[in-house]
Amino acid sequence: MLQEYLKAFSSLRTDRGRHRYPAVTNYRAPHKPFLLLSIMDLISQGLIDKNFIEPSFDLVDTWNIYYATIMPPGSTTSMAYPFSRLKSDGFWRRIPRPGYDAETEYNIKSMNRIRKVYFGAKLDEELFQFLCNPETRELLRLALIQTYFAKPVQSLLLEQGKVNIEAYQYSRQLMEKAGEKGGNWAAPDEPQKNKVRDQGFRKAIVTIYEHRCAICGIRMLTPDGHTVVEAAHVRPWNQSHDDRPTNGMALCRLCHWSFDEGLMSVGKEYEVLVSRRVQVERNLPGHILTLRDRAIFTPMDEGLRPDQENLQWHRRSCFKI
Repeated sequence: MLQEYLKAFSSLRTDRGRHRYPAVTNYRAPHKPFLLLSIMDLISQGLIDKNFIEPSFDLVDTWNIYYATIMPPGSTTSMAYPFSRLKSDGFWRRIPRPGYDAETEYNIKSMNRIRKVYFGAKLDEELFQFLCNPETRELLRLALIQTYFAKPVQSLLLEQGKVNIEAYQYSRQLMEKAGEKGGNWAAPDEPQKNKVRDQGFRKAIVTIYEHRCAICGIRMLTPDGHTVVEAAHVRPWNQSHDDRPTNGMALCRLCHWSFDEGLMSVGKEYEVLVSRRVQVERNLPGHILTLRDRAIFTPMDEGLRPDQENLQWHRRSCFKI
């Protein structure tokens, strides 16, 4: 049975075209391989522990990371395409919601539509067991990477798989140790450790704040898993080596830039501070001024709120009164 699935993974029905896909994907659509690699990673993390694949944010986020790893900058697509179309390869069964048919090929182009039509999908039970076994899972991973991707990027994808798993573990570690002093748990001078640290910190902070900007409160999460917020350190990593959630906030890009530039900060009562310098000549600060003195949005768990010691450092060292 393993040989059958190795053969199936090496002969997925994928679109081809030199004008549509780059050389790094052997001029073939990488969508199905990325989906299967993402499922493997979530199984390794324990986020998928039964044979039911939900179109969850974690799955979409992992798929997006793989896509961004090797695809040309600026190119966009959706995990909706492979999630629906993997059925044609024989080992993927879609589980429809009431009113929809598992055999009907709906023209689905977005994850929002996927979630409306399907609860999720199931793999062949034998295949799922092979994916739960670390040894056979890696054989199937190699089959995908060696078949659908050019040699120069194969090592990048193998490395990214390891980073995905280690970053998830790091994010869990950060949340478990949120109340502990000190946070230097990853060596800053090792490239792969930096990837793990960056990705793990982002995952922890964005999850804790539920994709909501702590300062302005905006929450924008697209159906295809893109979020408007970024994970920001209160006291920069290169000075603090502190990735604890209490040294972080989820911020939209405008608030992140304003915070880093010292045009905004957070006060002793967790209120928004806005520098007078935003009103210099020719500036049009817009809604930023309406945020002044308003309470920031904090995690429900008080132990995960930004530490006042770090906020005090920001007020003294960065904030432009």
